[in-house]
Amino acid sequence: MAQIGKARVPTDSELKRLFSITKVGKHARRNAAMLSVSYRLGFRAKEIASLRIKDVLDDQGKLREECRLTGKMTKGGKPRIAYLTNPVVRQSIKDYLDERRELEGILFNVGSPLFKSQKGSFTPNTLQQLLRRLHDRAGIVGGRSHSGRRWFATELISKGIDIKAVSTLMGHSSVSMTASYAQDNPQRLRRIVAALV
Repeated sequence: MAQIGKARVPTDSELKRLFSITKVGKHARRNAAMLSVSYRLGFRAKEIASLRIKDVLDDQGKLREECRLTGKMTKGGKPRIAYLTNPVVRQSIKDYLDERRELEGILFNVGSPLFKSQKGSFTPNTLQQLLRRLHDRAGIVGGRSHSGRRWFATELISKGIDIKAVSTLMGHSSVSMTASYAQDNPQRLRRIVAALV
């Protein structure tokens, strides 16, 4: 279980339920793409809210392989590159943008926010509220906007990815900050102890 005050890292079944409930209802494609960016790229709410369509599409309207986050977009003003190579992230963004193109027609503008709210654009605060509501709908107690970021770090480290690479992907200046994001799960700890001969 996560420490008090930290966003909870969902279990595999909770995460599956979160993505499943997101596939239905109003703004389903937007919400699925938003969760993919949070969970599979480790983006903060501020970073998600600041994304523009042109950050993910090139001049030919194709999905980029890299998304450059400027210092204005990130916490602490540290720019970083996010890699848009995960097939789930790519497909969810593509599906969402295809829907946007169809709905907006000639009004589709690459300079507009990637994720539109009912009022036009999300602030970091309104995005945090939406992500909390999605977690609540999925029954993930303690799930918040930072749950995706914490899951991202935890998952990469549990798969054996070196902490320096995880730190770079998250935009941290030190690996100790990255280590504080990772949450050990009991199943992983059991496997580690069982492997000792």
